Amino acid sequence: MTPQLWQVEPEGGIFLPQIGWHLDSRFPKARSFVSHAHFDHMARHRVILCSDRTRRLMARRLPGNSEIISLPFGQMHRLDDGTEIKLHPAGHILGSAQLAAKNHHGSFLYTGDFKLRPGLSAETCVTPHADTLVMETTYGVPRYEFPPFEEVAAGIRKFCYETLSDKATPVLFGYSLGKSQEILSALKEARVPIMLHPQVEKMTRVYEECGFEFPLYGRFDEAYLTGHVVICPPQSTKSTWFQNLRRKRTATITGWGLDSSTRYRSGCDAVFPLSDHADYNDLLRFVERVNPSRVYTVHGFAQEFSQTLRTRGIEAWALGKDNQLELKLN
Repeated sequence: MTPQLWQVEPEGGIFLPQIGWHLDSRFPKARSFVSHAHFDHMARHRVILCSDRTRRLMARRLPGNSEIISLPFGQMHRLDDGTEIKLHPAGHILGSAQLAAKNHHGSFLYTGDFKLRPGLSAETCVTPHADTLVMETTYGVPRYEFPPFEEVAAGIRKFCYETLSDKATPVLFGYSLGKSQEILSALKEARVPIMLHPQVEKMTRVYEECGFEFPLYGRFDEAYLTGHVVICPPQSTKSTWFQNLRRKRTATITGWGLDSSTRYRSGCDAVFPLSDHADYNDLLRFVERVNPSRVYTVHGFAQEFSQTLRTRGIEAWALGKDNQLELKLN
């Protein structure tokens, strides 16, 4: 008899009823896997499963009294019901993990947010085989094909050089955890004075504790921003220091930069399409490498990408969405 594959339910996020664990729930649960330390993937659960490095980041971002099971990548751990689990790098940000599990329902893999392309400030993503795959599909349509990293990084450095040459301050917007550290790494060859927003510096210190090296940067000082490249979160536009900085040019760094409207919506002088997620082609490559029997897609263009997989002969469902099945006419 063929064993029943893993059941996946959209209850409070993603729920695995056969083992009683939630995945990346944004609301407090009895037990939840936390793939990484971005706020939209965390909550104060009673029991948390995460990577060692995510545990470090959570202690700085969302301290609490949860019971935490933290694992190094690749180490097998057995849950109470006998299910064997391992965490594998997801390549999204520092400590971001995929959850691999195995029991009598077969093998299972949940990606969390992931990036297949190697980055400068995250562990490299791996692609273990799984019978059942739950994957994020933020950029799951063909128009999202990112340019090479070095091409984007060169554009960011050029923007900084030209802005400083014009006696203005380049302000680069990126999330304080993950994107800002990738931006900082991209400036390693630029050899320009850099100043980090306090939120960015706080997270960067954790990276350094984990062995990552960055170009020299200074502590944030409103009185001495001029002449520095400033890396800060997007919400900094509401800050007094930003409003008082007269000569400045701004750039937002985001995968959505491939959309022509992003520059106008962001109100920035420039946009650079650098993402910590997989683009469309890497989503397809990931599925090919994992070689699952069934795929559940979540986030972004989940319905569109699941339909793409079905046209390729793969059983695929957009979790919690209406799945329009194609009818073949003879």
